Amino acid sequence: MSGQGNTKWSRRTTAVGYFNRRCGWQGPFGTCQVRRSVLFKGIGVVPNWQKENIHKVIEEIKSFFNKYAVPVYVVPEKEPLLHLSSPVQDFQEWPQKVDLAIVLGGDGTFLRVARELAYTNLPILGINLGQKGFLAEIEVDKLTFSLQKLINNDYLLGERMMLHTQVLREGKHFASSISLNDVIISRGPFSRIIKLDTYINDDFMESFPGDGVIIASPTGSTGYSLSAGGPVVNPALKLLLITPICPHLLYQRSVVVNQDDVVTVVVATKNADVFLTLDGQEGFALNHGDCIKVKRAECVTKVIIFPESNFYKLLHDKLI
Repeated sequence: MSGQGNTKWSRRTTAVGYFNRRCGWQGPFGTCQVRRSVLFKGIGVVPNWQKENIHKVIEEIKSFFNKYAVPVYVVPEKEPLLHLSSPVQDFQEWPQKVDLAIVLGGDGTFLRVARELAYTNLPILGINLGQKGFLAEIEVDKLTFSLQKLINNDYLLGERMMLHTQVLREGKHFASSISLNDVIISRGPFSRIIKLDTYINDDFMESFPGDGVIIASPTGSTGYSLSAGGPVVNPALKLLLITPICPHLLYQRSVVVNQDDVVTVVVATKNADVFLTLDGQEGFALNHGDCIKVKRAECVTKVIIFPESNFYKLLHDKLI
């Protein structure tokens, strides 16, 4: 997130679907566009090097695309994922080298890469090497089968809404960034209940006393928001979810707002530790009076979707 006090932030049919001549294929993942190019100029691979058998999976990918003379660029093992000094790793240069980014790991790896590639327009294919792996399109045991679908042009491009967050401190811009899953304003480990005044388009909605509040995208509805009692939303929809965390109230309900609404949260608590976190990975401490504005980001995360994919089957398999 950029700003004072920060150093890092800144910046075919589906299983059940139909064809709409004007919009394309419609189904459980929403509207998608058919990918037209058959071969790729290059493939970028971002591995989580801590995963078991990761080297074997990378070699399998390299070997597969080598048969089609498609170069594969891999983020080096000894470099941090988000360090952008290497030409191979500079994600902003990837559009000149690759057509697709393959992410090897769990949801955490996928989220980090989604933020890095948000403004490059490159689609992402997630291959699950983690546990639940809700954001990944395929499991590693179907790797070769799925890569062949890419070569055969048997896939769709989907879009996932992202969130833009701006922090105002003393009425002035302090920091801003984007996230795919959620924005969380929460108390510290030793503080008492915090109070967060919440507004929709500058109209007061609620003052939440409790452990905090989550503003989630449809993709993020299956993350922390779900654990806090929020609803599950099809990731192809365009909306924002506001879910309180352990509210000290007689009711606990999430609020669903329009994609064009702006959610504003003001830290009303004094002398308490309050933190802002994006996707559970980036963040910093907030002060009394800080104003956090969350809205739909101008960029989106583009994802590879295969014909057999079905969000509701995935929901059953992963969460039920």
